[in-house]
Amino acid sequence: MLEEGKRAPAFSLPSSEGGKVALKDFKGQTLVVYFYPRDNTPGCTTEANDFNKALSKLQKAGAAVVGVSKDSIESHCKFRDKYKLKFPLLSDPDGTMLEKYGAWGEKNLYGKKSMGIIRTTVVIGPDGKVAKVFSKVRVKGHVDKVLEVVGEL
Repeated sequence: MLEEGKRAPAFSLPSSEGGKVALKDFKGQTLVVYFYPRDNTPGCTTEANDFNKALSKLQKAGAAVVGVSKDSIESHCKFRDKYKLKFPLLSDPDGTMLEKYGAWGEKNLYGKKSMGIIRTTVVIGPDGKVAKVFSKVRVKGHVDKVLEVVGEL
């Protein structure tokens, strides 16, 4: 389980912006990593649009944003273009980063248990340490809570 105050696990994943994006690319900067189940689903679209709307405020506070799911880069690019997202979407098809960051596990939907992506947001401070973990995120109002945490760093 990911612990606040501990060093964030390293990652390097393919990005919707081309090439790979790694944790080390954000050294000295706050990074908001949000994990979401799937491109083009209602909750995930709302969450992506909320982060997109708040992006300038997050950037003014010194933070960058990346979204992560198991979807392919092709799917991410279509999703990004459809909603004009201004931040990278990273593809983690084998779930390595999802597991390291505690965003993969058992879910219970209408009494049916399955393994899947648990909507999670991790704020990593400029020092590379986990500043805040939001697990089992409820989309409505979530980005405002992230903005509060980023503003305090």
